[in-house]
Amino acid sequence: MLTGVTTVTEGIRELLGLLAQGAPAEEFARPAAAARAAGASGPELAALDEATGVALEVHRTLGRHRTREAELTALFDTAGDLAALRDLDAVLRAITHRAKQLLHTDVTYLSLIDEAAGDTFMRVTEGSVSAAFQQLRLGMGEGLGGLVAQTARPYATGDYQRDPRFQHTGPIDSAVGEEDLHAILGVPLRLGPKVIGVLFAADRSPREFGPREVALLSSLADHAAIAIDGARLLEETRRALAELGAASRTIQENSDALRRAERAHDRLTGLVLRGGDVAEVAAAIGALLEGGTLVHDPEGRELARARSGPCPPPAGAVAASRSGGRAVAEGGTWVCAVLAGPELLGSITLTGRADLDEAGRRLFERAATVTALLLLLGRSVAQTEDRIRGELLGDLLSPSADPGSLAVRARRLGVDLARPHGLFVLHSDAAPRPRLLTAAAHHARERGGLAGVHHDHAVLLAPSDAAGADAARLAAALGRSVGAPVTVGAARAGDGAGGLHAAHAEALRCLSTLRALGRAGDGSTLADLGFLGVLLGDRADLSGFVRTVLGPVLDYDARRGSDLVGTLRVYFAAGMSQARAREVLHVHVNTVVQRLDRIGRLLGPDWQSPDRSLELQLALRLHQVSAPEASEAPEAPPARRPTRGPASS
Repeated sequence: MLTGVTTVTEGIRELLGLLAQGAPAEEFARPAAAARAAGASGPELAALDEATGVALEVHRTLGRHRTREAELTALFDTAGDLAALRDLDAVLRAITHRAKQLLHTDVTYLSLIDEAAGDTFMRVTEGSVSAAFQQLRLGMGEGLGGLVAQTARPYATGDYQRDPRFQHTGPIDSAVGEEDLHAILGVPLRLGPKVIGVLFAADRSPREFGPREVALLSSLADHAAIAIDGARLLEETRRALAELGAASRTIQENSDALRRAERAHDRLTGLVLRGGDVAEVAAAIGALLEGGTLVHDPEGRELARARSGPCPPPAGAVAASRSGGRAVAEGGTWVCAVLAGPELLGSITLTGRADLDEAGRRLFERAATVTALLLLLGRSVAQTEDRIRGELLGDLLSPSADPGSLAVRARRLGVDLARPHGLFVLHSDAAPRPRLLTAAAHHARERGGLAGVHHDHAVLLAPSDAAGADAARLAAALGRSVGAPVTVGAARAGDGAGGLHAAHAEALRCLSTLRALGRAGDGSTLADLGFLGVLLGDRADLSGFVRTVLGPVLDYDARRGSDLVGTLRVYFAAGMSQARAREVLHVHVNTVVQRLDRIGRLLGPDWQSPDRSLELQLALRLHQVSAPEASEAPEAPPARRPTRGPASS
């Protein structure tokens, strides 16, 4: 049988064992119950109950220490985890997750202060199911969170919806109600005296948050604030490094572009200094920008081309570049106006580079400036050369010219006066004379001739084997250049420097005749004007006129041995009467009809018109004078005079 001392001693030993094992509190009543069952005395049971009470107090103290140790361990782990995170979003998600684990609540969430807007906004949530709650914004002082942010002090409520301490608003109460939250604890996220946000823990059922939970969440908030600040600084550092890298790349690109521009500038400047032309600039800019290049004059005529097929400049793009002063992109090409102040000298087009960057664009624009300089230099040289050529032309047209010395001067300018030349006198009622002279000088340079002003008219001397045909072509070309009709009177200048004065007088008479006949915009020689040319010319080519008018009939008679010329002479002498011609020729009227039909096929359907018949009769008379044997042809009786004008000749 156990003694009382033994019973108490065994009970205390068992209580110590339960403490060592960390047994549940309800098991500490077992030793006292066993002693009562064994019949222990009252003092013994009182001693054992006292020991049991002490053991339970020790058990509770140990439990609190273990809980605190677990919380501290969790805080240390949290601090380590937060320190290892580098992304701000990851840090915020980790904070809310650990808060939920440590406080064992239904929902945790975190809001940050928007300094620009002056309120707080929900940044991240854990356990939330309401979209409205996740997008909630709280003004400073509004609700529990707004009050925490405003005062930098923690606040807790067992049932937020019923707590009158907070400033309730419709949006806040609606979102909290939609999330079905009651108990809410909020602590500030502080960096020194500055509040950067609020950390919350909340339950969907009413409860009270004790000081230990407030302290625990506050400690987590302190670690979180440091982690948030570190993540922000890291993000700012990364952003600064990225911006620094971008700036470095930009600097490198600008440096490369600058070196490229310097090389381009040196290359283009070298072209100008060594007397390069526009074609070399086009080739250089095409190589530098890896595209095709075309240069055009103000009228859109191509001046040079490199690495590209023909491509007329878009008129709209040229106008836009001229007004804006920058290169303009249109339809996959770049166009830049070539300007000298407000004057448009032309345009430069870049093909094959729709993706031209700013540095390339500026280089292209610089090429346009160099092109303008070259065009101005070329124009200055051309104007000087045109002046010298004009002076030579004036001396050649002088009646007192020395052919020998003038021929030497002409050879120095590349003009071979030994070749057949045409002398062309130009006139336009609409185009200014300087513009007409400029166009004439351009044609003179192209054809190896001379251009200038003589007796108030623009004059052009150029190699020509057919002055009449060249005059017509020249009138059309100059008309297109100046944008107005240009009339051209021409004369064959002959060989050598002599005789140009007389040729000029003849061309001037031809010009006056063309204008009197209303043939503005046409070009011709006196010989091409028919009998008017014969009458007006002081060096009339009579045989040439006869040949021009009667040539097909003369050739037919020579081949066939016929006498269509005699029939034609009798027909006109008979007043263009077939019956009278038959009588004179002593042939059947059908024979006359057949001969006249043949003549019509040789001369054309209008040979009996007043103008043509007048020319034919004059040519027949001249042919009769130059060929005496033709005078023996029968004549019409003089008694019956013709009634038509042409027959009277």
